Amino acid sequence: MASVNTILLFNFIANNFIIRNFLKSLNQYCENDKGNRLEICLELYTGVRKNSCIKCKMYYKMVKYFIKIASISFGAKEEEIKERFKDRYWRRGLASVIKGIALFGVTKPFTPGAPFQIVWNITRRCNLKCKHCYEDAGKNDFELNTKDAKRVIDILSRAGVVILAFSGGEPLIREDIYELINYASKKGIYTAIATNGTLLTKKNVERLKNAGLGFVQISLDGLKEFHEEFRGVKGIYEKILEGIKNCVEAGLFTEIATTVTKMNLNQIPKIIELADKLKVNWVMLYNFVPVGRGKAILEVDLEPEEREELLRYAFEETNKRKNIEILSTAPQYARVALQCVGEGIIPTHFYNPNLKGRLKSLAEFIGGCGAGRFYLALEPNGDIYPCVFFPRSNKYRIGNILEDDFESLWINNDILKELRNKDILKGSCGTCNYRYYCGGCRARAVGYFNDHLAPDPGCINNKRYWEELKSKIFVKTVT
Repeated sequence: MASVNTILLFNFIANNFIIRNFLKSLNQYCENDKGNRLEICLELYTGVRKNSCIKCKMYYKMVKYFIKIASISFGAKEEEIKERFKDRYWRRGLASVIKGIALFGVTKPFTPGAPFQIVWNITRRCNLKCKHCYEDAGKNDFELNTKDAKRVIDILSRAGVVILAFSGGEPLIREDIYELINYASKKGIYTAIATNGTLLTKKNVERLKNAGLGFVQISLDGLKEFHEEFRGVKGIYEKILEGIKNCVEAGLFTEIATTVTKMNLNQIPKIIELADKLKVNWVMLYNFVPVGRGKAILEVDLEPEEREELLRYAFEETNKRKNIEILSTAPQYARVALQCVGEGIIPTHFYNPNLKGRLKSLAEFIGGCGAGRFYLALEPNGDIYPCVFFPRSNKYRIGNILEDDFESLWINNDILKELRNKDILKGSCGTCNYRYYCGGCRARAVGYFNDHLAPDPGCINNKRYWEELKSKIFVKTVT
């Protein structure tokens, strides 16, 4: 019942004006101690930090008292709590949750005080020619230099971002990528990288680990013949497999990412078997989104029935297997899981930490599509978008991280506000009983309807929209 008690507590806090104002002040940045005040208090509490300014010490006394009361209320041992918050990512995550409650209240789904994750397309340069590339990579466009990139990391750290994922293009092409990963790690940000895997030699993997990298995502869309054809370059398959092995052997949390289309749907079981054999941690089944070069191959997208069957298969497989989890960026995954078992494992679009025994209220709290709510995307020049799969248009450009006030954009931007409000979605998505768990993929809504509030045509509940699209768009694409 701890999950229910926690959410009831959050609701009490959200409805108490005095407490919310206190939490806002608690989550301010301390210039003296160079950090979020709540994080500093937790550092003092766990013994990670030995001293602080007078104001932070005053806050610490109140936080310590609150933790003691909370541990009694929830039946948790104070020593266990103290041990948990020695992890800097837990401290930062809690600070973001508390800040979110102070700023936005307890919304359904929840919006933290800063993006939990930033996906940064650090470069458009790439050594492959993938047919579906959202970034239309390969161009040597303007990208921030090392000094400005570090300024970006400073801004993200100050805002309280928990995870920074470097993507591209191919991020390992940037000569300073190891320096940037190390810089972000030292700032207390959990670092990840999304790579095509061709450059993951033993030497490079060792450099990544030494830099502080915690997570690596490697693209693999099928077995040798298909993957090389889909990614546009021959002779890369063995390099990628070797790269996966190098990451696993180095002890990095390793994920295989697969964009699922009609072309490779029948290879998904083989990819999962291969991933299990290679001892990776996760397989992530990515939605196909019609953006970038993907707009030229609309006909490969899955039918709603095919996606539904795929998600049910993924859910069954992740329950059967002991050493690997199968997730999906399709936010319908949570709805499928709930319909399968009610209150068993509840995967979410953002994260699936094997939620056995948790209640549906927790999945509703975390929510489905996180575009503009749990994460944001950065372009090589610092432009901000709600998601990497949104088109690079003025309509969806939120601002620029080096030119605008990042924290103000997060709180006040109208597009972000609309993306967080699942009650204003159009079509079946807006009336669906699972809209807080799912909400449909907003990038797919934009890709097909140029409207971030439109229905996600990939869902079985939106089949009529899919049929209309097939008759209007797909026929033109094929011919």
